Amino acid sequence: MAQFDVYKNENERTNKDVPYLLDIQNDLLSSLDTRVVIPLVFSLAKVDGLTKELKIDDEILYLYTDQMATIPFSLLSEKICSIKEQSEEIKNSIDFLIYGF
Repeated sequence: MAQFDVYKNENERTNKDVPYLLDIQNDLLSSLDTRVVIPLVFSLAKVDGLTKELKIDDEILYLYTDQMATIPFSLLSEKICSIKEQSEEIKNSIDFLIYGF
């Protein structure tokens, strides 16, 4: 597991609305039994600064930053890809959520 890896959401209750989860937790904390994730969705009411558009395998998805959560790392099993190259956009969205800018 690595920061900015995207995983398939295996939860049958939620995976239709939230097909992917983005791992944002720093790799220095890999010994923890949990990971901090942000849901990735196909459509979302845009909030400037908070809702970021990301490209994943030729699909446009949106970072649902205000729904960030911690889940057991055992729930992250099928890695889709890494979007480390989009890390600045992701970090800007988290900063906006916390600091408002």
